[in-house]
Amino acid sequence: MNLKTYRVLFIVLALCFSQLGLAQLTDLARLEYSFIPKSKSGDQYTRLRALVNYPIELKKDNYLVIGGEYNRVILNLEDNYPFDNSQLETINIIDLNIAYTFKTSEFWRFGAKINPRIASTLNETITMDDLFLNGGVYAINDRTDDETAEKPYRLILGLTYNSTTGIPYPLPFVSYFRRLNDNWSYNLGVPKSNAKYFFNEENIVQAFVGLDGYFAHLQRPIIINGKQADHVSLSVAVGGLGYEHYFTKHLVLYVYSGYTFRLNNILRNEDKDEVYKLDDRNAFYLRTGLKFKL
Repeated sequence: MNLKTYRVLFIVLALCFSQLGLAQLTDLARLEYSFIPKSKSGDQYTRLRALVNYPIELKKDNYLVIGGEYNRVILNLEDNYPFDNSQLETINIIDLNIAYTFKTSEFWRFGAKINPRIASTLNETITMDDLFLNGGVYAINDRTDDETAEKPYRLILGLTYNSTTGIPYPLPFVSYFRRLNDNWSYNLGVPKSNAKYFFNEENIVQAFVGLDGYFAHLQRPIIINGKQADHVSLSVAVGGLGYEHYFTKHLVLYVYSGYTFRLNNILRNEDKDEVYKLDDRNAFYLRTGLKFKL
């Protein structure tokens, strides 16, 4: 595989899986704040996120989930750039979430999700270039509440599709969770893998590695050295420590802090090729929020 192929696959993982993970099928509401300051610079990246999902029980263990998500990305670009960066100050990502999930046996559940999206600077009227379509199908084998299982686990297998990547076929999704004992569990998968230590069921710490990012259309293209930039993307790989506090079984406060070991913030043309690199220096990472989950 050549270097360009590796870059495309990294964007796929960071953008596709970060937006289509199973968590969005189980989170009923979420408020979140993310922050990445640029190293040796006044630039910084901030993201505000709000999500609401409403499950409708069609029959026993069969649910239609309808919801929406809004991400407001704020790019505070204080350095000197060879273009007018004022139109890059805010990026808006608006999702409509439509999912259906049903049980086929005591431990197996299937789910499908379609995710129309607006991802744009929204400087002008919305056009087809601002619209994207994402989706996924999942099979879940959940033994976390199985009293006969010595070490409860959850396995998720799926296929996801994200139109922002430029790859015209679905990509695999795998996530595996296992509770080892009263104090330890681990999760292997994308966009996040972790190992958790339970002080008790209300206070949990973890070490994690994960992916994050976005991709959006520039309604007013930027000309840089004779080349036109039509999109902006951020892809981040990060590792660090996290803390979760359960106020109730369903209401959770979380804080994740770490350091990026890969970061690319890039302006791209209509073919998604790089036109200008805004940042590639690793930096501090913070994500915190409050969520209400099933």
